[in-house]
Amino acid sequence: MSTTMSVEEALKRVLARCRPLEAEQTGLLDALGRVLVTDAYSDIDVAPFDNSAMDGYALRAVDCANASASEPVTLDVISHIAAGEHPTVAVGSRQAARIMTGAPIPPGADAVVMVEHTEGGDAGRSAGGTVRIMRAPVAGEHIRRRGEECKAGDLVLAAGEVIGPAGVGLLASTGHATVPVYRRPRVAVLSTGDELVEVAEFPGPGKIRNSNSYSIAAQVLSAGGVPLRYPIVRDDPAATREAFQRAAEESDFIVTSGGVSVGDFDYVKPVLEELGEMEFCRVAMRPGNPQTLGSIGGVPLFGLPGNPTSAYVGFELFVRPALRYMQGYGALDRPRQTARLAHDVTKKQDRRYYLRARVSVAVDGVREVALSGSQSSALLTAAHKGNCLLVLPEGEESFAAGSVVELIRLDMEEGIV
Repeated sequence: MSTTMSVEEALKRVLARCRPLEAEQTGLLDALGRVLVTDAYSDIDVAPFDNSAMDGYALRAVDCANASASEPVTLDVISHIAAGEHPTVAVGSRQAARIMTGAPIPPGADAVVMVEHTEGGDAGRSAGGTVRIMRAPVAGEHIRRRGEECKAGDLVLAAGEVIGPAGVGLLASTGHATVPVYRRPRVAVLSTGDELVEVAEFPGPGKIRNSNSYSIAAQVLSAGGVPLRYPIVRDDPAATREAFQRAAEESDFIVTSGGVSVGDFDYVKPVLEELGEMEFCRVAMRPGNPQTLGSIGGVPLFGLPGNPTSAYVGFELFVRPALRYMQGYGALDRPRQTARLAHDVTKKQDRRYYLRARVSVAVDGVREVALSGSQSSALLTAAHKGNCLLVLPEGEESFAAGSVVELIRLDMEEGIV
């Protein structure tokens, strides 16, 4: 079996090593953006009673059928109903009740006239006086009916749905103080290399700061996971072995950066083979040809290259979909679009390229894409300034300005079309 994979085959194999995690019961705000595990049903009718959609007057529509600004109809005000009250006095012929938004409709009334279409009336809390109706209502006007949203026993949100802000409100109104959602994956983030120093340390000769640990942890957070940042793993088989064993015990998914190439001090692959199994170590792509997949004790491990941009792109293509799959999401892929190339681009034929770029709408209304900076795999500025990956297929070298090219939108969530 060849250890060099196409991007599609590599992603397929990554996902095959993952499984959706178990459910956990969580409060509604913690459930925002997460995937519901079981169907949620309503325990009541929503709305639980007929109520007013406006501040105004509850009345019988037939009494004001001919009301107008030039010929208003005068009604007796018999009560004042606030939200939260339970009206007991029925509205009779030629009568009205002052009513607030959300308050129950009193017996006998079948319409509400907005206060803006009335004159006079009792602005206080007590009953009494009269009100002039300046507009003819229609029966049912400005009344929110009982069970209009849902009835007791109705399905509110189905298993597999992503809970958005409106979904949180629906669940709250139907009696769900907590809901079962897929657990967030704990993701071990390990950076390897004797050249690394911590961020707060000034790098001496031959040293660089451990930026990958932070950028990868940030990508884990963005994907919905819980990052577990480990200390720098030195280029030593024993240290690598100890770190991997600990990570496999404490996490659901392991992401490493560095040590996956063929250098004399690259120990990720041999230690992975010793402790678990390795499935592939190369993907036909640029940046980031060295990409390693394996597992330790059933815990998936994905080894990213050490160059920051190679790690960034590899995470987007392989790790992010895997973490979303583990959280029960149905949509795993970032939105893809086409755009017009703003300038010439050249590449080597052998691999597929994922270039950091920025897409915008040109003056003629067409999407146009341009590289967002240097494409060096050691530099992150182009990824920071960009909002997409420009995908150039293998087998071609030159792409002229004006060509239609494919994009992966990094500024859009999965599922957007």
